[in-house]
Amino acid sequence: MKDKNTLLSHLKIAGIVTPKSKVLDLGCGDGDLMYLLVQNKQVNAQGVEISEDAIYKCVEKGLCVMHSDIDGALDFYKNDTFDFVILSQSLQQVTRTDEVLKQCLRIGKKVIVAFPNFAHITVRSKLFFGGRAPVTESLPYGWNDTPNIRCLSIKDFEVFCKERKYKIMEKYFIANNKYCHILPNLFAQQAIFVITK
Repeated sequence: MKDKNTLLSHLKIAGIVTPKSKVLDLGCGDGDLMYLLVQNKQVNAQGVEISEDAIYKCVEKGLCVMHSDIDGALDFYKNDTFDFVILSQSLQQVTRTDEVLKQCLRIGKKVIVAFPNFAHITVRSKLFFGGRAPVTESLPYGWNDTPNIRCLSIKDFEVFCKERKYKIMEKYFIANNKYCHILPNLFAQQAIFVITK
């Protein structure tokens, strides 16, 4: 079961994606977001996923998915193949972040990136007061079994985009199943960015 912030994130992403567009969902998991987009926006969607169990769930939903890791999948696509490339809760799990985002911006007109904010006040306080790697609703894994190999904050991603001259077209922040407008790097649990070259 997805947490409420992830469900709101999926709904916001669905609101961003235009009807009947071509979409690539990288790290699509069990296909919930892709299925939402196909059903409600009639998009032509493809996914990339490494987990065989997740791929079976996608296939059960009638979704088209390639079995691959994100780092190795992108070379096969031509320039501007997709209207939207989506990295929802998967950017923090890729090995070559710079190369993946370059490739996403090459093959997609817009890239939607959604990720957990590792600078959220709960994460900070659990680390500061507890002295241990934090486990929260948005980050439900222990240090030893987390799929996350990068711990990024909203500020980190904004600086990353500025340094590479990527344009941030839209940004949204979520906390406690609501949109967060005040000090998002401190109070938002999840972030959604729409970027272009």
